[in-house]
Amino acid sequence: MELKMAPGLKQFGIFYSMDIANQTAVTKLVLLGFTDNTTINFLLFFVFFFIYVVTIIGNVLILCAIFTNPHLHTPMYFFLTKLSVIDLCNISCAVPKLLMDLMSTQRTISLMACSVQVVLILWIGANECLLLTVMAVDRYVAICHPLHYPIIMRWSVCQGLAIFVCLFSFAYVFLPSFTMPVTLCSDNKVNHFMCEAASMLKISCGEVHDTEIVMFFFSFLSLFFPFVAILLSYICIISSVVKVHAAGRSKAFSTCSSHIMVVALYFGTGMITFLGPSTDSSSNQEKYVSIFYVIISPMLNAFIYSLNNRDVKSTIAKMLLNFVIK
Repeated sequence: MELKMAPGLKQFGIFYSMDIANQTAVTKLVLLGFTDNTTINFLLFFVFFFIYVVTIIGNVLILCAIFTNPHLHTPMYFFLTKLSVIDLCNISCAVPKLLMDLMSTQRTISLMACSVQVVLILWIGANECLLLTVMAVDRYVAICHPLHYPIIMRWSVCQGLAIFVCLFSFAYVFLPSFTMPVTLCSDNKVNHFMCEAASMLKISCGEVHDTEIVMFFFSFLSLFFPFVAILLSYICIISSVVKVHAAGRSKAFSTCSSHIMVVALYFGTGMITFLGPSTDSSSNQEKYVSIFYVIISPMLNAFIYSLNNRDVKSTIAKMLLNFVIK
């Protein structure tokens, strides 16, 4: 697509706003959200507000339970605290703004704020993909090599893996984002409830073919290879578990079941969004799918891990009991 001569470009984070002819350069975007129906938006506000509160409370309780119980100071729970922090950040990137927009007629967001939201969501997503992979490897070592587990997953290794996940995902997301900024022109309406990379490309007035290829490549790496690593880990776990007696087999499967559910939900919806076929700008598919990995998944993570874990449940119960007594 050929652009007309423009007086100049203004950069806002990872976006350029172009002033074409006599038009004013775009400085704000309009998030279309789900609907203009006031009643439906009012109901959605309470649904998402409830999910947000439950997610915050659930993940905070998990963090408090692990920090206060010395018996939970193990590598598995160490990585679980990281996942809870990531989930808190993930849902907080989108839901507070969504709640404000549901109760407002002006759903605008500045280009700079939009840039921050895009990069944070990508960074948090890359963090979660790598962390879930590390957690799968942790379960593989614990079940398939239990005698070597204290040596392989010692604290220095766990802390090093946590730092690696954070720094690698940072470089993995920030470098491509800022080296290939997107140019926006007069169309400032985004068919989404948040600023998401795929939706932003659809309102770009510049040539985005190369950017789409780069985004697909990095999405493929951050989703496919961790998913394959997790799959291989569980193949090894299953092949090892079937050789043990029934009691040990049941305990091993129950330990991994929560992680499998989280992986299926998160990677499944992520692959549909970033690796699925491209849709036109009027399609609602992406914003509905993103509800699962940005809003639903962080809430379910807390429930899945707490309800499937006897130690976490008992610690939370004791905490609440002590709080009520005091």
